[in-house]
This record gives sequence, C-alpha cells and structure tokens, in this order.
Amino acid sequence: MFKKKDADNEYNSIDATIVRASQYAAGAVTGQANEALGRSRGGFSTKIHCKIDALGYPLRTIISGGEEADIKYANALVNNEPCDYLLADRGYDADQLRKDLQSNNTTPVIPGRSTRLKEIVYDKYIYQERNMIERFFNRLKNFRRLATRYDKRAYMFQAFITLFCVFKWFDVF
Repeated sequence: MFKKKDADNEYNSIDATIVRASQYAAGAVTGQANEALGRSRGGFSTKIHCKIDALGYPLRTIISGGEEADIKYANALVNNEPCDYLLADRGYDADQLRKDLQSNNTTPVIPGRSTRLKEIVYDKYIYQERNMIERFFNRLKNFRRLATRYDKRAYMFQAFITLFCVFKWFDVF
C-alpha cells in the first residue's frame, strides 16, 4: 500500500550532475543539440539538472548537453515555486538569481564564488543539508542505464529519469 506524501518545502536544493553518453547515443536525425548531448574532449555527455525537497524527493528534472552551465537552468528548476530556503552550490552564484529568489520570499543559501569582491553571507548550518541532493544523485547513478546514457533520443533518457523519480517518491528503494 502506498502512502500519500507531500513535498516538504522548508527548503529545496538544486544541482546538476554529468553522465557519460555512450557512442551509440549519438547519431539521431535531429542532431546532438536537440538530443541533449554535449561534446567534450572525453566524448559525449549529458547533464541532469534536478530540484529536490527537504526530504530528498525529486520535484523537477531537466536534461541538457554536458557542457551547459548550471546557472542557465536555475530559473527553470526553481519555477517560482514557494519554499523558505533554496540551497545550491557555487555554480548557481549570480546576483540576478538571488534577486529573483528574494522577490519570491525565498532565502538563497548559496556560497559566493572565490572571485567575488564582496563576500556573500549565507547560513552554513542550513547549507549542510545540501548533501541530500548529492545523495539523490548517488542513488540515481547506482542504475547503469542512468549512470551512462545509452539512449539515442533525449525523451527516452528523460523517461527513465522520471521513472526513477516515481520509484523514489513511492520509496521502492
């Protein structure tokens, strides 16, 4: 019997992870850019951007090419959904994102980059809870099909990420 759960929006975490794409994932008729494949020295890769709640349950996932910057997908992940705190790593350090979050009554818990002239003050105690998203990605990469992308089409890879998220919500593993 499944229990109904609600997202715990005390805080949300956003982050991204890179997965290697098999050489067989390339070659779709629509082209690499449309199939969320990025090119680097090591070959093809795909980046999984994710937002989770305070309990570690996924709220939103987006895939992109492996070379894409994390900050580029921050607004799409946040999507003006209410939460008290948004936890993210230095890859999401941008004044505009901070301004957008504060206008939605969300406190950004994002450390500043080392190149900033003015130091960013953030709650280091709350920032420790960001390990939930790292543990989420660790669990996701336990599945061979998600740790290495074998799917030629982006929608198929996204479908298996969504299936993983459904199982996560139902506490199957």
